[in-house]
Amino acid sequence: MCWSAEADLVAGGAVAAVGIAAAVRAGASRRLPLAALPLLLGVHQLVEAGVWAGWGWARTLWAVIALPLLPLYVPAAVWCATRRRSAAAFTALGAAVAVPLALALARHPVTAHPHGHTVGYAVGVPAAGLLLAGYLAAVLGSLLCSGDARLRLLGAVVGVGAVGCALLWRLAFVSTWCALAAVASVLLLDWAKPPAARSARRRTGQ
Repeated sequence: MCWSAEADLVAGGAVAAVGIAAAVRAGASRRLPLAALPLLLGVHQLVEAGVWAGWGWARTLWAVIALPLLPLYVPAAVWCATRRRSAAAFTALGAAVAVPLALALARHPVTAHPHGHTVGYAVGVPAAGLLLAGYLAAVLGSLLCSGDARLRLLGAVVGVGAVGCALLWRLAFVSTWCALAAVASVLLLDWAKPPAARSARRRTGQ
């Protein structure tokens, strides 16, 4: 994932398939937006294959998903699933981060260049460090404070991975972190199953 266009296509297709399965499991319930997160992230990786190919629209679409959309979508989906006040607060934080990121995308062209086996993106975001901190707080905070053990695990995995990505691929942090988030989101496949179905499965020993 991120290492080449071919890797993005394979990994993105696999993660998107998991997202479809998770969405089907969730059905028409409050869990559906969060269960569909792997589908969004899988499509995101498929779009990055177009970035490797040099397609301008792919750079823009990739940045729209990675920057303003995800810090708002994830906490909002957690709030929809859990109805916790903390998730509502993190959704507000995500919105506060998403607005300046969206304005930066509207005002500046997105550039992308290969950096080793990853892709580095540049948008011209003001106060990038502050916005990145708010971004990670909104996404990880909503998961870690969700009150659900599986979502806390997802938040912990993505949080640890974010630190690793920052240390190993500093110039391509956003690309590598989003790739890690896509892989980690497959944990939502089991979470998407209704609680009653999981309880029944435990009782039958399956």
